[in-house]
Amino acid sequence: MTVQEVRLCGLLLQEHFGEVVEKVGVHLLRTGAQTLRAIAHESDTPLDLVKKSLCVLVQHGMCEFKRGRRGPTLYGDTGELVVEEVLQRGHMTMSDAVRTVADRLTHNMEEGRSMEYTEVVSAFSKLVETHFLQRCPPVADLGTAPPAPQGPGAATAPAPSLADSHPDRYTLPPIKLTGRGKRRHPSEDSDGESRRVKRAKMDTSESSGDKGIYWQVNFDRFHQHFRDQAIVSAVASKLDQTSSEIVRTMLRMSEVTTTANAACTQPLSANEIFRALPPSYSITRPVLEQYLSLLVDDPMEFVGKSGESGGGMYVVNLHKALASLARATLESVVQERFGSRSARIFRLLLRKRHLEQKQVEDFAMIPAKEAKDMLYTLLSVNLVQLQEIPKTPDHAPSRTFYLYTVNPLPTARLLLQHCYKTVANLIERRLYETKENKRLLEKSQRIEAILASLQATGAEASQLTEVEEMITAPERQQLQALRNHVNKLDSSENQVDETIFLLESYINSTQTSR
Repeated sequence: MTVQEVRLCGLLLQEHFGEVVEKVGVHLLRTGAQTLRAIAHESDTPLDLVKKSLCVLVQHGMCEFKRGRRGPTLYGDTGELVVEEVLQRGHMTMSDAVRTVADRLTHNMEEGRSMEYTEVVSAFSKLVETHFLQRCPPVADLGTAPPAPQGPGAATAPAPSLADSHPDRYTLPPIKLTGRGKRRHPSEDSDGESRRVKRAKMDTSESSGDKGIYWQVNFDRFHQHFRDQAIVSAVASKLDQTSSEIVRTMLRMSEVTTTANAACTQPLSANEIFRALPPSYSITRPVLEQYLSLLVDDPMEFVGKSGESGGGMYVVNLHKALASLARATLESVVQERFGSRSARIFRLLLRKRHLEQKQVEDFAMIPAKEAKDMLYTLLSVNLVQLQEIPKTPDHAPSRTFYLYTVNPLPTARLLLQHCYKTVANLIERRLYETKENKRLLEKSQRIEAILASLQATGAEASQLTEVEEMITAPERQQLQALRNHVNKLDSSENQVDETIFLLESYINSTQTSR
């Protein structure tokens, strides 16, 4: 939808349903499908109000709900579980991953249903094809070979190869896997049964033909995907959903061919972009060209034009996009800590580069005394720098220009260190809260285990109630307060982690482009 269409929809929602429903509805129009907590977090709206607003929108047929376990994923629940298993174990063979994931999915299915190995193999293959998974270097390359002879004339031992330099890191082995996932039973939880299953997996790994071929998560590729998602979200917020889908298509087309540190994606023609757009977006060729021109002319410069062949060659300017996102983060931090007027001065210095104090006062339209105090405050915390340009060699103050400026890269590094400190403090606080309430948490876990066991055996409601009453009302209140506090700490940790990722990506991109 265009900006004007979103604006009109927002006004209609506000007129008929109020400001809260309008806020939630406009947020969904701009960002597309999202989970409940994501809507509450990104729209800065209390969760209960978001629920009520969504109920209103669903009631009137303006919003639809689609089932999803943890929100939309690229390769569904199967791909999510494959990555989860590899992350938990560090590395594992393809056959082991397929069997483990198939067993887990089968255990959560209805009785009589099971997961085919071929479906998990398909998801695994897609993850390798898009470079989210990669082969580990051969064991012989990691230093397990016999030691090289010692002495001055001895040959130097070859350096171990890295995963990035492995020639077959995205080549799937010709494995033989047929069958279905097996359902776990309570009797299989014993140690003896666990050892039997482990031995069986080792035997089947050999028979599958991929013994010794281990796979690991390609973190650089995931970082690249998270960066692309941030760029797409920024375009959707600044322009509209159609523009963001065009940028998403361009990023998807070049996701494998573009290196992690590239300044821009591989050039794509308008014809290629048009053919790769999702069928659900019924965009004609002239409309696509108009959107591409709009993206190229936008001050954010997320999309650039690199040629005229094939209807025009277009690239996504990754470095400029990260720089724009980093600047927006810096501006947001200044506004939250020092107010909107200080943010106006900071934004002005970012755009004008160098300004004298009098120029800052005039351009920002802030009284001299207030502007001076704000500049000195920003200067004291190293968010603003002061540069002296003398007219004469003696550096006399009366013959020296004093220019205020903002250096984005050092400022981003400073903010990054503050983010590291913040995350460490959040983790320590969460550990402290858990330790202080350790006895109560252990009691709650024991009671939950007893309740689960009684429910599995078909106990009566009176027995369940008796067990539940083992936790007193004050203890329940204390538990609920603790969970709310820990959830807030976890949420804050995730938000700061997003800022860390964005700043680190910008710093790495700037250093590489120099």
